[in-house]
Amino acid sequence: MDFKDKVAVITGGAQGIGRCIAEEFRKAGAHVCVIDKQAGEHFVGDIADKRVLEQFAGEVISRHGQVDYLINNALPLMKGIDECTYEEFQYAISVGVTAPFYLAKLFAKHFPVGAAIVNISSSRDRMSQPQTESYTAAKGGIAALTHALSVSLAGRVRVNSISPGWIDTAFTVYEGPDAIQQPAGRVGNPMDIANMVLYLCSPKAGFITGENICIDGGMTHQMIYHGDNGWKLEC
Repeated sequence: MDFKDKVAVITGGAQGIGRCIAEEFRKAGAHVCVIDKQAGEHFVGDIADKRVLEQFAGEVISRHGQVDYLINNALPLMKGIDECTYEEFQYAISVGVTAPFYLAKLFAKHFPVGAAIVNISSSRDRMSQPQTESYTAAKGGIAALTHALSVSLAGRVRVNSISPGWIDTAFTVYEGPDAIQQPAGRVGNPMDIANMVLYLCSPKAGFITGENICIDGGMTHQMIYHGDNGWKLEC
C-alpha cells in the first residue's frame, strides 16, 4: 500500500506494536510522527498530560499542516482492584481513553477527507483475567469511543479499532500448548496488527468505519470447559 507523503501520528510508537506500525508506515512512504515516554528521536512526553498533548499536536500541525492517520496505541497501566489506587486508575483512563479523544479533538480541523483513526484496544475489552481492572476498563473505553467518533466525524474521517490478543512483541515463536491453545495455531506478532492498521487506513477499507476488529488467533471464540481437550481447572 502506498502512503507517500501522508502524515501518520502514532502514540506509543517507540516500542512493541507501535514501533512496528511506525516502521511499516515509513516503508510505505508516510511521514511518521511518534510520541512516547521512552527517550529517542521522537517527541518525548506523557500523553496523560494535557499540556503535552497540546504541545505535540501543535508541533505536528506546524510541521505538516494536516494529519491523515491517527493511531492511538499507547499502553495504559495494568493494575487490579486489590492494588490499583484511585490515582493509578485515573492515569490508566487518561492514557487509554482521554488522550485518544483529546488528540482526535486537537486534530479535528486538520483531518482531510479520507483520513482515518485506528484505536488499539484489546481482546480484554470482552474478557478478563483477575486483577486487570485499570487496563481492561481503558481498553473497553477506547472500543466504545471508536464508534462514537465514527459517527461524529462521519463523511470525513473513518474510525475503527483493533483488539489484539496475545501478541509477542519480540516475535518469539512458541510451540506446544502456548501455540495450539489458539485456533490459528500460533501466538501473534506485531506484524499481525500493523498489517491491519495499514489496511484500515487505506482506500481498500473505505467502507469500514465504527468497527472493532479482534485479531487474537481465534482465542475469544474458543469455549473452554473443565475436561475439554485435556484442560483442567486447578482449584
